[in-house]
Amino acid sequence: MKKTLMALNDLKKKGVIVDYAIGGGMGAVYYIEPFLTYDLDVFIRTKDESGMQPLAALYSHLKAKGHRPEQEQVIIAGVPVQFLPVYNVLLDEAVKKARLVNYQGTKTRIMTIEHLLAIMLQTGRAKDRERFLKALDEAKIDKVRLSRILKRNGLEGKYREWKGFHDKK
Repeated sequence: MKKTLMALNDLKKKGVIVDYAIGGGMGAVYYIEPFLTYDLDVFIRTKDESGMQPLAALYSHLKAKGHRPEQEQVIIAGVPVQFLPVYNVLLDEAVKKARLVNYQGTKTRIMTIEHLLAIMLQTGRAKDRERFLKALDEAKIDKVRLSRILKRNGLEGKYREWKGFHDKK
């Protein structure tokens, strides 16, 4: 994983991407007990976010470095990485406000648990609800920060609905 994170930092350093943050299942695992997840979801901001192919330069750069695409991922140092361009306000904020953490001597950016929870609500898949409920039990959540994020993104109702499943346990 360390080499994968170094490659992500290199993409930013070389200007291939503007910024990134780890989200999805692997981002959640930073805050809660591990669970099965297949790939590393990396949300990216690019120079040309309005273009039709925001990943074209990225994939070209990665291929030149010897990393091979495989379905919707790119294998970097043995780790399947799915690059997801920022496509809404919540994701943009989540990348901008990501935490800088140290993993085996390598700095990397991980979305805050509060942003991850809001993204789970926004995405709304069954596996997101399962992870959401797990995070409520296990993660240290800044409730004020979460409340502000939910309000800005119109997710308060969905939060109450999903939290209701937690409260019934």
